[in-house]
Amino acid sequence: MTKDGTEGEPKVPDQTLLSVNGLTKAYPGVVANNNVSFSIKPGEVHALLGENGAGKSTLVKMIYGLVRPDSGDMALNGAPYTPSEPRAARASGVAMVFQHFSLFDALSVAENIALGMENPPKQNVLSAQIREVSETYGLPLDPERLVGELSAGERQRVEIIRCLLQNPKILIMDEPTSVLTPQEVEILFETLRKLSAEGTAILYISHKLDEIRALCDSATILRLGEVVDICNPHEKTARELAEMMVGQTLHTPSRKPHKQEGVVLQVSDLSMRSATAFGTSLKDISFSVHAGEVLGIGGVAGNGQDELLAAISGETSPDAGTVTVHGTPVQHLGPNQRRKLAILTAPEERLGHAAAPDMSLIENALMTGAIRENLTNRGFLKWGAAKTFAEKIIANFDVRTPSPNNAARALSGGNLQKFVVGREILQRPDVLVVNQPTWGVDAAAAADIRQALLDLAAQGSAVIAISQDLDELMEISDNFSALNEGRLTAPRSVQGLTVDEIGLMMGGAHGMEAAHV
Repeated sequence: MTKDGTEGEPKVPDQTLLSVNGLTKAYPGVVANNNVSFSIKPGEVHALLGENGAGKSTLVKMIYGLVRPDSGDMALNGAPYTPSEPRAARASGVAMVFQHFSLFDALSVAENIALGMENPPKQNVLSAQIREVSETYGLPLDPERLVGELSAGERQRVEIIRCLLQNPKILIMDEPTSVLTPQEVEILFETLRKLSAEGTAILYISHKLDEIRALCDSATILRLGEVVDICNPHEKTARELAEMMVGQTLHTPSRKPHKQEGVVLQVSDLSMRSATAFGTSLKDISFSVHAGEVLGIGGVAGNGQDELLAAISGETSPDAGTVTVHGTPVQHLGPNQRRKLAILTAPEERLGHAAAPDMSLIENALMTGAIRENLTNRGFLKWGAAKTFAEKIIANFDVRTPSPNNAARALSGGNLQKFVVGREILQRPDVLVVNQPTWGVDAAAAADIRQALLDLAAQGSAVIAISQDLDELMEISDNFSALNEGRLTAPRSVQGLTVDEIGLMMGGAHGMEAAHV
């Protein structure tokens, strides 16, 4: 059965559903897309690949009606396609699931879905439709549940179901697995394969190249806004795809020989109520991190990651327990006082938490670098020094931007991530806590960020990497812990740690015997 209850039709192998011809879009100082052309057939799963700043986001925004091209044209089912806004795109059968969800925590699933519909039916009718479609596509959802109570994977289901209720011909998905567990990824892939078999085309953006190889029928490779290749990803290795994206041999992070020294950060019996109604409270957390150590902390989204970072950064004071750095208690200190002690953090939410969207990169560099980079003098801003610091971040971490005067929101997600992480690393922290260090970042940039974290540890810093990417944590970590419902498992050495053991730790097996490190 299809989304509208009719029998599924087979794919039409030779018919073109969407054709993109010579699309060009330029902004001041940068050409985002230059003469981009490709096509999608009904039922095809087509990947858009490219490093950060390659033009993927601008391209799909043109297809979805959020951006108007400067030149070029599109056709849908052979007819001219010129969406003036997303409403027109949806009416034509083009739907999109964004990387950042647009949902209201205090509203129910059904209420959130209704907000995204032009003419929503009555609530009881809509709830029945949600149940039917969600069960048909293996994405079970209770329409009456509050969104604030849902996991990241369930929130994504809300966005997908909202799209499927529109009966789309083309479904655009932007980094859909960045917040999902491996089990949730497989469920999503089963859903997408079912949609593909019914004739729905999928335009799929992801930096996870093994997923591209497993799911997609074809891939368009973008580099600096231009199409450099179109290929069958099944016939390429992940490394070959990455090197096609960057146009050069891919660097693999390597560890420099170094010794771990004494304990830098000690957290003991820390408990803290969540600051929000839909957050996760921390419960009796204890761990230590040595100079030269990378402690990887894994877990499904929403299990206390944000709260743990806030407790270490000083954004939130714990209700019980202690946090010490070099033996000095700091749990009573605020963020600026902790920065003076070289405790730095890079939170998961790039826009709004790690960076102020409408402020320039210079201003964003100033906000967290003022203390350690000496960017003020008797209350006055040292604007030239701040500009120099921002330019250093941009150069050292290959942040693609026309100018340090550009607003943070003007950067692609991956480039902003490089800026945020680089800003903290260049301040020479004794303790660095980074949440989702390479979220939404292409393979080459991810390798650079991981190498920078390894280099930082080799220089004697204590590094805590919180991530949902288990491959990433196994690559850079010396020891591994898992967060589950606000509790942290005892750290284990990553040497010899199996996938089954990691799964048990992430599932809350806090009593597992471990070699304490």
